[in-house]
Amino acid sequence: MKIGILTGGGDCAGLNAVLRAVIRRAESYGFDVLGVRYGWAGLMAPDVVRLRYPDVEDLLAVGGTVIKTSRTNPLKRPEDAKKVLDNVKGLGIDALIAVGGDDTLGAARKLADMGLRVVGVPKTIDNDLSATDVTFGFDSAVNAATDALDRLRSTGRSHDRVMIAEVMGREAGWIALHAGMAAGANLILIPEEPFDVDEVCDLLRKRRSEDKNWALIVVAEGTRLREAKGIVARGAEVDEFGHVRLGGIGQFLADEIEKRTGFETRSTVLGHTIRGGSPSAFDRVLATRFGVAAVDLIKAGRFGLMVSLRGTNIVPVPLEEAVAKPKLVDKELYSVAKTFFS
Repeated sequence: MKIGILTGGGDCAGLNAVLRAVIRRAESYGFDVLGVRYGWAGLMAPDVVRLRYPDVEDLLAVGGTVIKTSRTNPLKRPEDAKKVLDNVKGLGIDALIAVGGDDTLGAARKLADMGLRVVGVPKTIDNDLSATDVTFGFDSAVNAATDALDRLRSTGRSHDRVMIAEVMGREAGWIALHAGMAAGANLILIPEEPFDVDEVCDLLRKRRSEDKNWALIVVAEGTRLREAKGIVARGAEVDEFGHVRLGGIGQFLADEIEKRTGFETRSTVLGHTIRGGSPSAFDRVLATRFGVAAVDLIKAGRFGLMVSLRGTNIVPVPLEEAVAKPKLVDKELYSVAKTFFS
């Protein structure tokens, strides 16, 4: 049997660990593995490479993806989907492992309906993919963000400044929430809970009245004002899946705080600094388990599924369930974080 594997969407820590696990498990069954380069683009215009375990053995701790990635949408035009299916057949690929988030796996689900034998592996730093408790890449991103927040806190205290960190999170504020809680942020703003600038300023004035002349605020890029939609940094520019590229909420908030309170405020966009780099121990183990489980599903002839973490177990779930809707921040967890807003 010949297995193809692609990584689609944004890179994250742990992708190479999945690749390593897939190849090791596949070879134990006598299967060959083809790495599809640049995500779905590598099946629209064939770009594949034969992979063996010695090629990836030392990649467990290496960030990014050695088979590259892209945000290519294989369903943008009807002829593109046909190209994918025809090229899979022409390359002799018996089954495909698609590693990605909701866009990559959403495409995988539709192609599965068209006859592609595919298994999904959930990947996103945003942790917003349904049907799995955690996606690999999330823990690494939170750890990187927390480290940055700790550094911003010390600068804020030294200069009596309000420090704002903008992190990734289009519809779900998991990174902002977890990193903010871990760093002891004074305020965490997420897409699920639109905010009012005046209330933020009131909180900061209250801190000043208590001789706390600094503050640390974490805001997810997709966070909305109560009276407006998300702040858009680059006009109406969209990616191949139609997503408007968000960003700028941190600087907007910093400008408003200075204008309304006079408090010196600085904004930092962590952005891609938390996406790359070496995966955490948790993500290395989770990615490895996902990779092994994906190959086991193929060996069992089970397709149209995604491997998922439920509790401490890896279980298969339908791709349809995985991409049905984004997984948003739990209100009860956010209420815990709000206990420390001050």
